[in-house]
Amino acid sequence: MKSTCLTVMAAVATCSVSLCPRGLHAQDWPSFRGASAVGVVDGPALPDHWDLTESDASVLWKADVPGLGHSCPVVVGDRIFVATAVPAEGEAALQIGRGGNIKAAENEGPQSWRVLCFDRRTGRQLWSQEAHRGAPKATRHTKATHANTTVTVSGDRVVAFFGSEGLYCYDLEGTLLWKRDFGVVDISKYGIGWGYGSSPAVHDGRIVLVCDDPTNPYLVCCRMEDGEELWRTSRQDDCERNWSTPFVFERDGAAQVVVNGWPWVVSYDLPTGQEIWRIKGGGDNPVPTPFIIDDRIYVTSAHGAKSPIIVLRTDATGNISEAADPEAAGLIWRTERGGAYMSTPVVVGDYLYLGNTNGVLRCFHAVTGEKVYEERIDSGAYMVASLVASNGRIYCTAEDGTVYVVAAGPEFQLLAKNRLGEPCLATPAISGGRLYFRTTKSLVAIGLENGTRD
Repeated sequence: MKSTCLTVMAAVATCSVSLCPRGLHAQDWPSFRGASAVGVVDGPALPDHWDLTESDASVLWKADVPGLGHSCPVVVGDRIFVATAVPAEGEAALQIGRGGNIKAAENEGPQSWRVLCFDRRTGRQLWSQEAHRGAPKATRHTKATHANTTVTVSGDRVVAFFGSEGLYCYDLEGTLLWKRDFGVVDISKYGIGWGYGSSPAVHDGRIVLVCDDPTNPYLVCCRMEDGEELWRTSRQDDCERNWSTPFVFERDGAAQVVVNGWPWVVSYDLPTGQEIWRIKGGGDNPVPTPFIIDDRIYVTSAHGAKSPIIVLRTDATGNISEAADPEAAGLIWRTERGGAYMSTPVVVGDYLYLGNTNGVLRCFHAVTGEKVYEERIDSGAYMVASLVASNGRIYCTAEDGTVYVVAAGPEFQLLAKNRLGEPCLATPAISGGRLYFRTTKSLVAIGLENGTRD
């Protein structure tokens, strides 16, 4: 696909950008895509090869997870947290593989929404807390679940948001501290609820939630201490639907929230909810989460006519799309072709990597926007899970449970093709020299017992 890359700003304004939440231990992975949503952690060596369908020393443990959920594992200290939805009867059906099915899942009975905690070292379940029980208030897509969102851990608080089933805050031992009900949040298209998918973002004692129900889209900020609503900003006419997780960062001591969306990507002031900047989006089903590398904000989407990659400076301001000089307003580069639909990309070194639902991995120069390569990993590499990376390796998880290990760099090099043995749509976590995968039925730890790669 031909790129329509725009010109690049020659100089990026000098500023102080803070991404890592305070109080974290090294190698913690406390939220979707890790501490700063970049999906990259360098540290102890990770294995290139493993196979859960055979006896393999790299498979350190495997634990059963009840129910069905695409909630990704998060790791803080020696604990792993995931969310799930357990049907009262039977087993929840899930469509696996590519397909154009736009229907909601049928015959959905009562569910139990739960937050689970496991021991990171052994996989032993430490506790399970039921957040809500009842019939789902909104339907889900046949490829989605009723527990798509990833929990966020901040200090001694565990925050879980299930959309229509509410917001919950626990301590690390599983004691419920408070809960809030926001009513029905039906993220729908074609008149069908496709399921809620935006995980909570936590920063400086505040919880930010994207509730882009097409009938009443809004961004809301709550106080971590007690769940009290601090502000709510309407996104009417800014976004019709959204499954993307908001991204919070500080620049020169001022925090803002970047929210993917269609037709607009918008950034808000965290203390007040006031708009800071906006830019036209492209893909009409926004899923990937924004993130920052070296003072550059990366946003992508890919559904419908356009598949943009948008890269902005952290000092962006105003309506960038309608500015007389978009570069002066904050645009670094933009292409309308090549973005990702479901999977959030990663930047490793000078290169941006994007996994797609057609099995294609694309690479762009992260600073200039020059397209470097486009390679099909495998005909069946349907990538919904976001990419993660460590030590120059990119881990690309396909929906069928195959994990492709690709070498970072300007030339495509497939290092390994590994099997998890079960479908996997959740993004893995990396912590303490281990990869943690949440499949449709299990939580799995992959690592090197001696900490060295062959």
